[in-house]
Amino acid sequence: MGLDGPTGNEGVRRRGCSCTKDDFLPEESFKSWGNYVQALQQTPERFMDRVFTRSLDSTELHEIKARSQHEMKKTLSWWDLIWFGIGAVIGAGIFVLTGLQAREVSGPAVVISYVVSGISAMLSVFCYTEFAVEIPVAGAAVARSWTSYFATLCNHKPEDFRIIVHSMSEDYGHLDPIAVVVVCVICVLAVLSTKGSSRFNYIASIIHVIVILFIIIAGFSKADAKNYSDFMPFGIRGVFKSSAVLFFAYVGFDAVSTMAEETKNPARDIPIGLVGSMVITTAAYCLLAVALCLMQPFREIDVDAPFSVAFEAVGMSWAKYIVAAGALKGMTTVLLVSAVGQARYLTHIARTHMMPPWLAQVNPKTGTPINATIVMLSATAIIAFFTELDILANLLSISTLFIFMLVALALLVRRYYVSGETTTANRNKLVACIVLILASSIATAAYWGLSDNDDWIAYVITVPTWFLATLALHVAVPRARNPKLWGVPLVPWLPSASIAINIFLLGSIDGASFARFGIWTVMLLLYYFFFGLHASYDTAKEAAENKMGDGLKKVEEGVKVSSEAQ
Repeated sequence: MGLDGPTGNEGVRRRGCSCTKDDFLPEESFKSWGNYVQALQQTPERFMDRVFTRSLDSTELHEIKARSQHEMKKTLSWWDLIWFGIGAVIGAGIFVLTGLQAREVSGPAVVISYVVSGISAMLSVFCYTEFAVEIPVAGAAVARSWTSYFATLCNHKPEDFRIIVHSMSEDYGHLDPIAVVVVCVICVLAVLSTKGSSRFNYIASIIHVIVILFIIIAGFSKADAKNYSDFMPFGIRGVFKSSAVLFFAYVGFDAVSTMAEETKNPARDIPIGLVGSMVITTAAYCLLAVALCLMQPFREIDVDAPFSVAFEAVGMSWAKYIVAAGALKGMTTVLLVSAVGQARYLTHIARTHMMPPWLAQVNPKTGTPINATIVMLSATAIIAFFTELDILANLLSISTLFIFMLVALALLVRRYYVSGETTTANRNKLVACIVLILASSIATAAYWGLSDNDDWIAYVITVPTWFLATLALHVAVPRARNPKLWGVPLVPWLPSASIAINIFLLGSIDGASFARFGIWTVMLLLYYFFFGLHASYDTAKEAAENKMGDGLKKVEEGVKVSSEAQ
């Protein structure tokens, strides 16, 4: 058959299958092998075209969204988004990672680590919010953690529910079938209805909040101030190392911004939902961390189920079942909201044809992207089945910090550069300021990560460089665009601070995680240069030609009407 499409006989067979090649690779570059070879030869030119082309807001809001064939239903309010935010974030991070970080990395000062991570997350929230409001279009680690607390609830150890394959690596040989089952159940909930998912999340999150309040109150009632006598046993370096890993505990709020397309009033509801949920989450994390470290000496905190074991240690064995049940509910809602959010990420990417357009289809009955949801959660289930939690947490933290840094960077470009309007001189100033902000932030993080001492000499150079570069951007480069509905305050300071903090936290993550991140990045870049680049290029050019054709048609109709009138 080649790449040209189905023959007559294959068209008949399609009655048993709703998918053809055109659902996945409909673009001109993939119509034949000759077209594909020619497209590969034009890769450098096409890449530069994609780099310097900016889509208009109207294109994002109407043309690209229309590629899903059906609209997502607008059913969510700010109240839904606050609970989605709480449900998306409070899960495996606080209930699992706190134990490891408090015991081995930062000690009772883990509460400061949560504050640092929370500040970084809040700055990213602001940047995400502006994009979500202006352009309202739309975890394996959590699934893995689900088994740990399920085991506690059943008076077993997590390994009792896992299949140990000794011939495989220690990091990937503890197979977790429960994680797969949980992901499959979440998939069914996510594809049925966004509003239904919201109701489920709302009820589960209320129960979860009650459990959190119980942990805080009961924990403080059993507090022993002596456990705080050695507050920072691993020094400030341990605090920041924990901050980098515990950023995983804040991952998920970005899923709320992907629901803007289904929100009734994005300009009002998205900022309230995102900021409100983050404030509540950060306060809850800090109180939970303090309660845990006051109940037990930090060196005795359990790594797998810290809160359950802590209550057992202070004579409240019965409380561990409440904690375990609450943790399971929390992790379930995190899985649900992340499933909803990740599917909408994939949907929007597929609308640009960087991923197969089949993934962009929205089901007319449920108003949800069923294909994207199933594919995303299938990948989640496979990864959760094989991979250990610490590897997933570090990999997720590094990729999320990197993405959040890019979002802050994109916000600066959005505010200070408009194609065809910004002068060459101002564009060059913008590039110079951004390069200095990035370079000074990377230098600060690299010096922190590579040096073993606390010498501050290098920071005297890097920190003022960041400050002066941000000040120059504020003073010397005129803004090219102002937000129409809601905007990040204190631009460029907040986005620049977000870039610096995210990069600094990246410098505290171990080298093995960077290696894994590098491997995944190379794999995605290979896909992009061999498929995604050419598919999105063809789609953009076809859309431009159609728009030009529609414009000419309107002009011709106008001339014809004018001639008839005369």
